[in-house]
Parts: sequence; C-alpha cells; structure tokens
Amino acid sequence: MKEIQKLEQTLGYTFANRSLLLHALTHSSFVNESRETGVSSNERLEFLGDSVLGMIMAEHLFDTFSHTPEGELSKLRASVVCEDSLARLARRMNLGNYLRMGRGEEKNGGRERDSILADAMEAVIAAIYLDGGMDSIRPLVVGWLSDAAAHSAHQGGMEQDYKTRLQEYAQQSNHTVSYHLVGESGPDHNKLFQTQVLLDGKVIAAGEGQSKKKSEQSAAKAALDILNSK
Repeated sequence: MKEIQKLEQTLGYTFANRSLLLHALTHSSFVNESRETGVSSNERLEFLGDSVLGMIMAEHLFDTFSHTPEGELSKLRASVVCEDSLARLARRMNLGNYLRMGRGEEKNGGRERDSILADAMEAVIAAIYLDGGMDSIRPLVVGWLSDAAAHSAHQGGMEQDYKTRLQEYAQQSNHTVSYHLVGESGPDHNKLFQTQVLLDGKVIAAGEGQSKKKSEQSAAKAALDILNSK
C-alpha cells in the first residue's frame, strides 16, 4: 500500500479506485504465470490510454501552436507520444519498479524495456481517465509532456518518424511505398516482428521491432539509409 501511495505522489493523483492503478501496472507476463488468480493484463487499458493521450496532446498542440499547419502538428504529436518519449517519462517516474511482472520477463530486463514502459505509461493514463475523467488526466499529461512538445517543436517537430520521411520522399519522386509483415517470433508477451518495406512493389529494406509499428519504423529507417547513400 505504501508503494502505491508513493507512486500516486509521483503521478500527482490519488485514486478513488486503486484497483485501476494495479490493473495498469499488470504486465501480460504476470498474468501468464498467475492464471489461477484471474487477473488480466494492462493491454486493454493501454489501448484506451493511447487514444486519451493522443486527444489531449492534439488539443494542447492545437492551442499552443496556433499558426502551425496540420501536417506539422501531426508530426509534432507523433514525436511527443512515441514509444521513446513515453519510456523516458516512465523512467522519470520509476514506473518500472512498480510493475507486476512475470519472473522470466523480469529476469530478461523487462522493467527497463522501452516498449513495456511506454505501454504501462499509456495504461496508467487510461486508469486515471477512468477514475477521475478527462478533467483529472488532461492537466497531468500536459504537465508531463509539454516540455517534450516544446523541445520537439524547436527541433522541427520530428523525432525519428522515418515512415513519414520515406513517404514524403516517395511522393516527391513519384514512387509508391508499402509494408509487408513477413514474420514474428518469441512468446506472446515479448514478440519480435519482422517487416519488409517495398518501393514500387520491390523489397528495398527490412526491419524488426517489438511491435508492428516499431518494425515498420525500423524498415523505413533502413530504406532511407539505403536511398540516401546512393
């Protein structure tokens, strides 16, 4: 209980229903090793938190950068709510220390894995939203990420959004880009996805990552490296 109270102090929010927070901190590996308890993982909360986070940051950026065109706002939002940004935020809060995680995942360094930390951060955002509504979570998210938004805007609004950059290259040179998931490996709670990127239907590069989106970004980066070296 004291640990939960400490996390609430870090978050700046006290839950009326603390079971929501515990749910947000429950990784799928814990569920896989504790099936008899009937607990569920934070994956559904992660899904909701992603949408809540996107809406809050879209609203914040719309109000803050009132003369910025839609395309640049989209890039800026993507840079702020990306996995790297959320993982950094989770580390500042020591969120990994509070996760309920299976022994195997913990042994393999799961508490420090970017994808797990970012997913948990989205789940916590959803938990606060469900517990206290948008009026409770909005000022917290803005407080946590406004500096990141300002920094990213100063840097041009791009934080390694390789897919967008590759798409812009393709449009300028009259090419078409597509992505093809070619494989996945590993257990359900720690999968690795492999994706190929095609230019005009021909494979030019491949990448992998711990989500389909991450593997596509990796493939796009590899393609840009190849195209820029020509």
